[in-house]
Amino acid sequence: MEFNESEFLIETIVPENELIISRTDLRGFITYANETFAQISGYSIDELVGNPHNLVRHPDMPKRVFKQMWETLLKGQKWEGVVKNLRKDRGYYWVHATISGVYKDGKLIEYKSIRTPIDYQTKLKYQKLYDEYRNLDNENIRRVIYT
Repeated sequence: MEFNESEFLIETIVPENELIISRTDLRGFITYANETFAQISGYSIDELVGNPHNLVRHPDMPKRVFKQMWETLLKGQKWEGVVKNLRKDRGYYWVHATISGVYKDGKLIEYKSIRTPIDYQTKLKYQKLYDEYRNLDNENIRRVIYT
């Protein structure tokens, strides 16, 4: 997978006072997205709802992070982690995500996700960690080439 657009290197900063909120069905398809999610991701709410949440998955994200996330959620536990997401315009944004099950009458019916901004040092830490994971797992090795 190649991303040659210059926008791929442009970060959108999530404002400090904003929460990105979404809900998905049990398969990960978006059933609700708040206006902040739409604004930060560059998609309209209509474009988000009905699509898989991995619509915003950035190729820098190691598969092992999402594998661990789903393992945690399927055990009925809350998952928290740092995620780099891909915007519609191919830019990106970083968030801290908290995902948990939504229950009705004791039965899991969907997942809710609340994402908040993270600071610059945390972004650097996780970019380096995720680069290391992808190198170890031989997946999506990131290169920036100038010719």
